[in-house]
Amino acid sequence: MTTKNTTRRLERRLGDAMRRHLPRPITELVMFTLKQAWACLFGALMLLGLIVSDMIWQDSWALARYDALVIYAIALQAAFLILKLETLAEARVILLFHLTGTAMEIFKVNAGSWAYPEPAILKLYGVPLFSGFMYASVGSFMARVIRIFDMRFAPYPPIWMTFALGAAIYINFFSHHYIWDMRVFLFAATLLLFLRTRIWFRIAERDYWMPLPLAAFFTSFFLWVAENVGTGTGTWIYAGTDGLSLVSFAKLGSWYLLLYVSFVTVTLVMRDALIATPITKGRATPTEQSQAQSHPTD
Repeated sequence: MTTKNTTRRLERRLGDAMRRHLPRPITELVMFTLKQAWACLFGALMLLGLIVSDMIWQDSWALARYDALVIYAIALQAAFLILKLETLAEARVILLFHLTGTAMEIFKVNAGSWAYPEPAILKLYGVPLFSGFMYASVGSFMARVIRIFDMRFAPYPPIWMTFALGAAIYINFFSHHYIWDMRVFLFAATLLLFLRTRIWFRIAERDYWMPLPLAAFFTSFFLWVAENVGTGTGTWIYAGTDGLSLVSFAKLGSWYLLLYVSFVTVTLVMRDALIATPITKGRATPTEQSQAQSHPTD
């Protein structure tokens, strides 16, 4: 049985049980919340690891906290594959995001944007190797939420434009240290390119939709909250801060842009979810599905 079919079967059982006891609108709100929580399971477990390790770790222990987090993250990833919570195709593209995230971490740490203050053996140019798994958790959420909600994106812009935007955003994270910051224009580009794009998602047998930029904003807010967990546990410290104050709201904008990098990366293995023309229901017609298949050559 495929991962998607297993998820649907579990959802159906849970939904049927709740519908026997709750009004339908409340049931679907609860199902939406549970499915979102299930989709971000990897990220939630990583945050739990940061919190618990901060609470219990002793400087006298032989194993450094950062090194323990690397082992923990690898074990999590292995468990997700063994338990079929992620597919191999998803894991490969998440690995790509892991590598690009680690590269950015190395650059940012050495540029003085933030630092990892604790000692560790498994560090590369001042960056503990578990940090790449924090970026991978975003990719994991993207891949899992698309599959769990059976999402469709329509009308989806030409593929080459989305990858050009993702590349421009990624490059700007590096280049703004040397030249002017293009993020205002990149914010505008996300709206110009995706303003018409609806995310269609399914709860039980009903389809709902949300504008893609709005969904990106909401997701970036929760990532900003998660980042405050990291700074609150002292796992990383931003330059010029004491590690106790809230992360700047400007970082919310950074996460908003980084989400598009993650999203277009995940679409490498989820082309079936991309529909070139508008649809009025969450399920695309055969014609629209055909257009989706030809979309990558646009």
